[in-house]
Amino acid sequence: MRFYISDQHFFHSNLNDHMDKRGFATGEEMNEYMISQWNSKVRKNDEVVILGDLSVGKAEETNEIVRRLTGKLYLIAGNHDRFLQKKEFDTSRFVWIRPYGEVHDNNRRVILSHYPFFCYNKQYLRDKKGIPRTYMLYGHVHNTYDEYLVNQFVQMTRKEIRSVRGSEERLPIPCNLINCFCMFSDYVPLTLDEWIELDGRRRSQMKREDFDSILL
Repeated sequence: MRFYISDQHFFHSNLNDHMDKRGFATGEEMNEYMISQWNSKVRKNDEVVILGDLSVGKAEETNEIVRRLTGKLYLIAGNHDRFLQKKEFDTSRFVWIRPYGEVHDNNRRVILSHYPFFCYNKQYLRDKKGIPRTYMLYGHVHNTYDEYLVNQFVQMTRKEIRSVRGSEERLPIPCNLINCFCMFSDYVPLTLDEWIELDGRRRSQMKREDFDSILL
């Protein structure tokens, strides 16, 4: 089983009172809850792709967190993952660490980046039934006003009707951007299908006024 998640920000205690307003009493409490939520679902042979900003802690601190997370780990480097620059960080728990990636998940192409890409590789790819086959998974923007702007782009793009190469049929432009922000899933890594379902519900309920008070 393969799961995805982004922006846990282990040790980033300020997020309990600012921006995310996670609400934990301490950074330690936040860390323990995120580890517990992760391990409640992920098993030893499961794969988990982390879409950046795993930890703001020091290399040694982050090593301890990573050792406690079950599963086979893959990391897309985020802008806060400064521990990667330290020689003390143990990379052996990760199958790979990359700035960008592309994988296949049940006959679907998955684009992996810490940052959202509005125009992503194979965006127009469809199966024989005309169903889009490519998804762009990202993080970075958390649930800020930037995420509202991403959603505006998604909704606008999906309304555009274009001709399909090799056919006279005209179809909406696929725009499958999914924010895998950990708070959306209560810090539990989710499968692609679970993120697709959650993302669909969440985007349908987004309102501009819900984001006006959120500061970066």
